[in-house]
Amino acid sequence: MAELLLEAQPREEIGKSKVKDLRGSGFIPAVIYANGKKPMALKVSSHDLIRLIHQHRIEGVIINLKIKGDKGKSQPCLIKEIQYHPVHDHILHVDFNEISLTEVIKVNIPVSAKGEPIGVKQEGGSLEHVLWEIEVECLPTDIPEKIEVDVSLLKIDEGIQVKDLSIPPAVKVLNDPDALVLSVIPPMKEEVPVEPIEGEEVSQEPEVIKEKKEEEVEGEAEGKGQAKEEAKEPKAKEEKK
Repeated sequence: MAELLLEAQPREEIGKSKVKDLRGSGFIPAVIYANGKKPMALKVSSHDLIRLIHQHRIEGVIINLKIKGDKGKSQPCLIKEIQYHPVHDHILHVDFNEISLTEVIKVNIPVSAKGEPIGVKQEGGSLEHVLWEIEVECLPTDIPEKIEVDVSLLKIDEGIQVKDLSIPPAVKVLNDPDALVLSVIPPMKEEVPVEPIEGEEVSQEPEVIKEKKEEEVEGEAEGKGQAKEEAKEPKAKEEKK
């Protein structure tokens, strides 16, 4: 696999205000971690790091970090994390992990699809990418750049599992062998709205409400009539007297 070179310098700028000035001068603060060693504060050129990011998929790629003043020796590293500004998407900080080229490590490798499935081209289905990365274990020098999958023969309801991938002999896959990576799914069916038959009433609810209102009106009328009769009774008794 490709190995990249990146120059770095020891960093004395510590603290929020100093780090802000550091970024303004064209550098990105960084830290390198290594087993059995104290983390070291560094700074790298913003221009050089962004160039590497644009030209390579640098996650999972060995970066030979050449630290100024370290006897010209370069240290093989992997990028542990890149922190971005939440709004402007600028790089704020980078963490490197120093590695040994003779020790097995775990990394994530991207999976890419090659070709157009029969189920998409001829049957109107859609290619669904379920697993975008797989976790592997290997020596740093054996890390594949990506795992490419030919999907051109896939029909609808057919898929590719982890166990179907073509993996280099020196690489051990850690994912479930039966995990689905890619599949072709059927086209989505449109739900056709049901049109009411001419002359057929859609809902009887308005009639029920109407009937209820009519009953209430009749009840009110009966109540008023009864009240009038009761009002007449005292007058009738007085006339008898």
